[in-house]
Amino acid sequence: MYSREENQRLKREFWVAFAEKYPRKWLLYDTKIKDFSFKFYVENTKAQVLLDIEHRNEIKRLQYFEKLTSLKNILEEEFIPDLVFERNHVLENGKIISRVWVEKLNVSVSNRKYWDEIFAFFFEMMSALELFYAEYDEYIKDIE
Repeated sequence: MYSREENQRLKREFWVAFAEKYPRKWLLYDTKIKDFSFKFYVENTKAQVLLDIEHRNEIKRLQYFEKLTSLKNILEEEFIPDLVFERNHVLENGKIISRVWVEKLNVSVSNRKYWDEIFAFFFEMMSALELFYAEYDEYIKDIE
């Protein structure tokens, strides 16, 4: 087991190595939709690529989620199969958000032998999500 400091250092090294291997600007929070963002997540059992809708207004949050749900077949057939759609995902702090995600199990940020596998997963899945969003962003944004 690593100490807290060692874990933090290892995670920093992981993200630096990822940025060096795939040096590009990711969309992430720059979606032009308030509280609608793409995220990378990794821990010691899995890696995930997430699309989080965290709008404080529940009606708007659910409207954006319904827009994504209406595109589910296209998203899964043309971009990423095996996506999970969660209308009401509860974060550790108790906040309820909507989330669409895909994960890779049995990998670990603490074990460098998995890093290339995680990097490739992140690159492939996030690139696909961004491509999907670039194609359908106007439709998704139009909730009024």
